[in-house]
Amino acid sequence: MTNSTDNPHDTQALTPDIDLSQARKTVLMIELSAGQIEAAMKDSSSSVEVLTDVFTTMAGYMRMINDTVAALPDKGELSDTKASLLGATENVSGMVRKAIIAFQFYDKLVQRLSHVNHSLASLSTLINDSSRLNNPYEWAALQEKIRSKYSMREEIEMFDAVLGGMAVKDALEKFMTQMKDHSDDVELF
Repeated sequence: MTNSTDNPHDTQALTPDIDLSQARKTVLMIELSAGQIEAAMKDSSSSVEVLTDVFTTMAGYMRMINDTVAALPDKGELSDTKASLLGATENVSGMVRKAIIAFQFYDKLVQRLSHVNHSLASLSTLINDSSRLNNPYEWAALQEKIRSKYSMREEIEMFDAVLGGMAVKDALEKFMTQMKDHSDDVELF
């Protein structure tokens, strides 16, 4: 028989200690998960802000270059150069638009992670409060609070489907399919 201290991965979930209940350990794990999500969002936000600014500035320069090249004469020595430069600016502008769309998807990702983070924090608070833990009204209020944070129709449908009994995996697959189907609906800013 091995001692629980021999295995570093042993959480002692089957043998709770007196000093720290399993509910409190669960709260700590939830808080850790929420903290990891928040740290990842903060780490990536500054880089994405820089990239967004760079691509927005690039788009402005591309418009200026395109306008300048368009003003060149259509005939004479510069006509071939003008056509070549207009084609190049059009291609680069298209790439910049694609990058901006990708940043909008990143923004949606951050919003979803923020919802998850708030949900985990709310769940953690409920589990940690023994006076609320066994109150079904508190759990119903938590569910409504989590549901109210969703901003997209597909997210609300996914949440309702899971609470209605659909397997989480199936609800997530359906949600991802819907998001993929609507991937062309992103607006440019």
